[in-house]
Amino acid sequence: MLEARHLVKRFFGVTVVDDVNFVVRPGEIVGCLGPNGSGKTTTARMLTGLLDPTRGSVFFDGSDINADPIGFRRRLGYVPEEPYLYPFLSGREYLELVGRLREMPAPLMAKKIAALLELFGLTGAVEQGIGSYSKGMKQKVLIIAAIMHDPDVLIFDEPDSGLDVTATLVLRHLVRALAARGKVVLYSSHVLEVVEKLCTRVVVIHRGRVVADDSVARLRSLMASSSLEEVFAQLVLRVDPERTAGDIADVVAARA
Repeated sequence: MLEARHLVKRFFGVTVVDDVNFVVRPGEIVGCLGPNGSGKTTTARMLTGLLDPTRGSVFFDGSDINADPIGFRRRLGYVPEEPYLYPFLSGREYLELVGRLREMPAPLMAKKIAALLELFGLTGAVEQGIGSYSKGMKQKVLIIAAIMHDPDVLIFDEPDSGLDVTATLVLRHLVRALAARGKVVLYSSHVLEVVEKLCTRVVVIHRGRVVADDSVARLRSLMASSSLEEVFAQLVLRVDPERTAGDIADVVAARA
């Protein structure tokens, strides 16, 4: 079980995450939603141990992750929002580097890398420098790097960014398959439709605070809405999207 307990993060005196609490259990896919600047990515980085909270703690299996940070990271797979990769390495070289850092046995590492590159449709580009890859190809490499050591905890921050339709569908089924095998999965996304179809529970963060934490069905019922999009609009939006879109179109169409 992965647990955020009273997480607070301040940058230069500005609070960007304010007393965030939630739990992700094995077999669950918990969606993390929120507008830009809500604190989703900052929360995800604290959950991975990459960013120290100003206050509060992250617990895994009942223990503070700072008690054994290396042990926790061995059990963690993380797909960050931005694809920070070494452009001078090929896809295969990058994954081999990750595998060695993860202390994977060489024969198993080679077998998994070859199979995963083929399954993700990257076989034809494995010897090319990552700098020549498209955004979607880089995203696939990040996903492979996050899962190939069979981690117990998976944190996905906008993992479908840049993926084509086929790869996006594969990713959704993959996340479900991993959760079915008892993985702890946190899935952060701006795409409401994906979260609604994929996640068993949703945490909505707005202005650094959790404003909702429940199943999609229960949130719909409580907010008397037919979709997660309507629930999200009621919880966090302070503008009328349709009206704002119309105003933008009017400005674009202006001739004088």
